[in-house]
Amino acid sequence: MPELIAPTVRLHAAWLKAHAEWGPGLHEDGFGLRPSDEVRSPDEFAAWVGRLADESDPAKPLAAGQVRCTYRWIVEGDEVLGGIALRHGLDDYLLRVAGHIGYGIRPSARRRGLATWALGRMLDEARALGLDQVLVTCAVDNVASARTIEHHGGALEDIRDTEHGAVRRYWIKL
Repeated sequence: MPELIAPTVRLHAAWLKAHAEWGPGLHEDGFGLRPSDEVRSPDEFAAWVGRLADESDPAKPLAAGQVRCTYRWIVEGDEVLGGIALRHGLDDYLLRVAGHIGYGIRPSARRRGLATWALGRMLDEARALGLDQVLVTCAVDNVASARTIEHHGGALEDIRDTEHGAVRRYWIKL
């Protein structure tokens, strides 16, 4: 049975295995991984997990221009299946490209309904934060993600060209 958990150093090896499955590059949506993040060594990984925890903690100050974000990993036992992030607000970039919620499921765990399940749980967290609607985006050719968003009531606002390619932009009323 899958569960959503806060990022943890305990799953370093499992996270690296999931990361390797995606292949080179930074395309694991929902993990908050930045180009400057180093995650191979235990110390680097711990620093990254610490940053994610700080971004989630309302008591911790954010760097200028950052938006508070809650990160969760989709796990089953000790296997990392994916990640999902709930941004508590929108800046210009998030409004144009990424939205309030981003998620990714590792290739070997796809087609099991995990994204649909995880998005439903994060919508509950968004309601608890007091949000009345959230923006969720996906690549224009990502039919599976579009279906996931539509399953949760996502209403397509438009399709836009962005610096990361064309994206579908959906609003989900909470």
